[in-house]
Parts: sequence; structure tokens; C-alpha cells
Amino acid sequence: MPDSDNTKPLFLTTKEVADLLRVKERKVYDLAAANEIPHRRITGKLLFPVEAIRTWVDGPDNPPGNDRPNVLAGSHDPLLDWAIRASGCGLATLCNGSHDGLTRFQSGAATASGLHLPEQAGWNISAVSNAGLVNSVLIHWAVRKRGLLVASGTNDGIRSMADLKGRRVAMRQPGAGAALLLTRLLTEAGLSEGDLDLSRDQAHTESDAAAAVAAGDVDASLGIEAMARQFKLAFIPLVDESFDLLIDRKSYFTEPLQKLFAFSETTSFRDKADSLGGYDMKDLGTVRWLSD
Repeated sequence: MPDSDNTKPLFLTTKEVADLLRVKERKVYDLAAANEIPHRRITGKLLFPVEAIRTWVDGPDNPPGNDRPNVLAGSHDPLLDWAIRASGCGLATLCNGSHDGLTRFQSGAATASGLHLPEQAGWNISAVSNAGLVNSVLIHWAVRKRGLLVASGTNDGIRSMADLKGRRVAMRQPGAGAALLLTRLLTEAGLSEGDLDLSRDQAHTESDAAAAVAAGDVDASLGIEAMARQFKLAFIPLVDESFDLLIDRKSYFTEPLQKLFAFSETTSFRDKADSLGGYDMKDLGTVRWLSD
């Protein structure tokens, strides 16, 4: 962001603010129309005072000296996990499910959280909207193909959720997006968790769930296509889910997150997403929700 000195502009244009926030210009116009962002109308043109925008980004409830730790909590995503390491952005990860990540984010224990919480009309929006968050933004990461992972050649007739009755199925931790989705899909198939032989050990990550199937510990697991490919498992697609990053608005402009998002625009990153499979990255970086 430009500094407010004699050699730098005192105002930003609509396009500059949109680039700064990684949103479309239409969103900036909407924020201004609702008086949700500092702005001036000079000679009929919208302009945004640099210092006021800086204060708005920092937020009144997130003053300097109260920075969050560089920790990404929430749900596990193998592409995101790889990108954090490959980019050298410095984020630490603490992946224990979407609900745990949302709770840690609310408490200020994480700068960002990966979420894929199934909702009646989509993913994640209602959960973050009802969480009482301030100075927060939900950034889209990827659409992932999710379905059943079964051992190739030995799936013994597992073709749908209904075929899981009486089968050994990997259990995910309570509050995980996959656990919530499993419950919903079972209900739609006329089943409940009581109809399954759930594993005693919880699969805390996507790779844990796939590894349990590959090792023969379970007959099937709810997982993502990328892990089916990596563990050479059969994949039965069921849903396309939105995996999003809930980010503290001030932390978004810090070096770790900016470095991560910059890396996500490289050819190396796109090639990795293609090689993993099951990812749609065309809307990466889109703002899906913004707190008051």
C-alpha cells in the first residue's frame, strides 16, 4: 500500500483497492455504496484515502501488537500443505478439522483456517457468518472432488453410499467437514452411522483416510480424488466441495500469506494442482464473504 508522504498518492482508485483486497471492482463499489469502506467522492469519482484504508484494514479490534500467530488451522488439504512448504512462506499448520479450525480462529490462536463445512445451500458461508467474527475474510482456495475411496480391484461391489451398510469405514474426528458430510450423505441414502462398522482410530487428515483404505484397515472412506490417485485407490465421486480459507483481515497483508498467495499464481503451483487431480482452481483468491 502506498505510504502517505509527499511522493506517494494520498488516495487509491477503485481498481487499486480491488487489487489490494483481491476482490472485483464491483465489490468495492458495493462496499462504498453501503458505507462499509472509507471513501470520498471527488468530482464524481470514487477515491479512497490511503491512511483511512490502512486503518480499516487493520481494524479497531485488531490493533498493532495484537498480531495472531502464523498458524494455519482447520481442515487438511494436500495441495495447500504442499504449497506452504514449497513457497517457504513460514506458516505452521495445525490441522484437526474445520470446526476445530473455526474455534481456534475465533480465539485468535490462528491467522487462518481451512474450512469445508457442508451447508444446505453450499459451503462455509453460514458457519462464518454466524460465528460473530470481525475483521475477517473468507477467501476461496479450491473446489475439490470428494467421494468414496475404495481399494482398487477389491471394492467388492461398493458403488454408492448405500453399499456401505455393514462395511468397515474410516471415522473422521467430530466437527471435521468430512464427518459432517458423511452424516448427511448417509441420511440421504437411508442409513446412519450405526449401520457402519466405523474404525476405532480417527483419520485426522485426508492422507490418513486414504492410508487406512490402502492398508486394508477399512473397506472405504470418504475422501478426495487427489488422495485416491496418490494411494492408487478407486474413486467414486459424490460431491464438489468448496475449500476456503478464513483469514484475519490484517494478517492477510502480512508476508506469510502474501507469499503463499503469490506462489499460488506460479506455473509450479498450477502444475502441482493438475498432477494431484480433482482440483478446480479457477476461482482461487476470490472473496466469498467479508465481515462487517
